[in-house]
Amino acid sequence: MFAGRKPHRIQVDNGSEFISKALDKWAYENNVTLDFSRPGKPTDNPFIESFNGSFRDECLNTHWFLSLSDTRKKIETWRKEYNDFRPHSSLENMTPNDFARTQINHSTSQISLKSTGTD
Repeated sequence: MFAGRKPHRIQVDNGSEFISKALDKWAYENNVTLDFSRPGKPTDNPFIESFNGSFRDECLNTHWFLSLSDTRKKIETWRKEYNDFRPHSSLENMTPNDFARTQINHSTSQISLKSTGTD
């Protein structure tokens, strides 16, 4: 389900896709905490609300999923476009992956400066 490391915590709203027994079981078996926002309080996590809205409008509502394999392919195509090609205004018009790389580079340069004793 996840490329690389599994998350320790996933923040979700109370949508039907997140309150399923299957997700709860998966989270329990993988030692992942599901952190639910308060019902009726979308402002608890506007970032996930925005993401969920985009995912639903641009992927789930626009495709017929013919099999689990087909579903995985279509969601992966959407995920790559969302993270690798589409600029996000909230990220200074960078893609999420470009933004993450700048944060990693910034953190690494901060560590280097601290380790050399310069500010």
